Amino acid sequence: MRKDYLSLILLLGLISIAATIDIDNLFLYSELEFPNYIDADNTPEGNPITDEGATLGRVLFYDKQLSLDGTISCSSCHHQEFAFGDTATQSIGMNGNTGRHSMRLVNARFSDESRFFWDERAATLEDQVTMPIQDHIEMGFSGEDGDPDFDSLTTRLSELDYYQVLFPLAFETPEITEEKVQLALAQFIRSIQSFDTSFDEGLAQVNNINNPFPNFSNQENLGKQLYLLPPPDGGAGCAGCHSPPEFSIDPLSLNNGVIGVAGAEGTDLTNTKAPSLRELINPNGVENGPFMHDGSLLSLAEVIDHYNLIPPNPQNTNLDIRLQGPPLNLNNAEKASLEAFLITLSGIEVYTAEQWSDPFDENGNLELIGGTTNVEGTIDSDSKTEVYPNPFQDYFIIESDLERFQVEFYNLNGAMVKRVMASSGERVNSADLPNGVYLLRVSSTNAKVQTVKVMKY
Repeated sequence: MRKDYLSLILLLGLISIAATIDIDNLFLYSELEFPNYIDADNTPEGNPITDEGATLGRVLFYDKQLSLDGTISCSSCHHQEFAFGDTATQSIGMNGNTGRHSMRLVNARFSDESRFFWDERAATLEDQVTMPIQDHIEMGFSGEDGDPDFDSLTTRLSELDYYQVLFPLAFETPEITEEKVQLALAQFIRSIQSFDTSFDEGLAQVNNINNPFPNFSNQENLGKQLYLLPPPDGGAGCAGCHSPPEFSIDPLSLNNGVIGVAGAEGTDLTNTKAPSLRELINPNGVENGPFMHDGSLLSLAEVIDHYNLIPPNPQNTNLDIRLQGPPLNLNNAEKASLEAFLITLSGIEVYTAEQWSDPFDENGNLELIGGTTNVEGTIDSDSKTEVYPNPFQDYFIIESDLERFQVEFYNLNGAMVKRVMASSGERVNSADLPNGVYLLRVSSTNAKVQTVKVMKY
């Protein structure tokens, strides 16, 4: 049943049906709930998840315009159908392949480890999200060796209609900066969560992770026990580095004995970060891509075999001390039980929820509806109204074939914030308005109406 269900989901994912965002009915990212037993949260005080910010982040995440040649988006390497990971060992960038396997992003928020990338070179998620954009191989706005810099990207984004609405909606001002892109992308990624798993169902029933879960099979409960117990007590000690219930990596972890380089010869000892162990497997029972930074382990069984016996390697001077003991010596039944437990950490919602899906249609188009686009009025298609300059600062001029007219200013929530009378060619003062995007409703005494979108900066 689960296999057929996900197959249908993946089929629907190939049919692009979401190409609009309703400004009046945003997804409630700020109200996403998670279990009360989840304690880890790396959301900084200065960037809480908002509906508007995460909506902007969703568009940025899927927008190929963030790459220099318009072919790559964040989602090109982090696919919803693979728990925001990739089935390729190395993801395809604009100018080649990524240097490491693309890490799954699900539950990135729920970790005591606040650093990002396999080698932890980004101090925060906010720092991390624009680094691929500024990488020559991945998305191309590096500012080096002939590549344009990030300012060129912000100029490009400012010319797109949907960002002229979404940035002011999220941040109240229309200016597009790298910091705003970072804040919005981080909000969206932190919103991607998975807590609809068999593990969560079982923990909610008994409220004690050490007790048998009534919804688990005997094999799954044995696997849970092996996961939790340290090797001296007959377990595999997995919880020592990947603590439940978040199953995130211990911030103090060193490398795990996998020291290869993706797609090349060589040794890399710097990789000490790992994604959450949630959503290793999709509801089809298939791995969400290969494992480890180099993609060298293709299945959960291979991962368990690796930890069951990590041979001494004098080249590895950065091996975590918790992995330097004697072999675990798990037998085949124990390894199968541990794998069965790890599979219980996967759910369904992360693969299906629209709030995390691609908002663009198959041609890369996106339409915003609601908000200022729904200002009431009978539009006279024979009348012509132009506003200049647009964007403007303290004033603008309206040229219209209407003689004397009323100008109403509506904000992005559809509320009228200002009303004046004006004539064609006359300056209209706007110094009292905050910066942002507005819809002007220009109406004459004979009820002719024109609507014009404008921006103050």
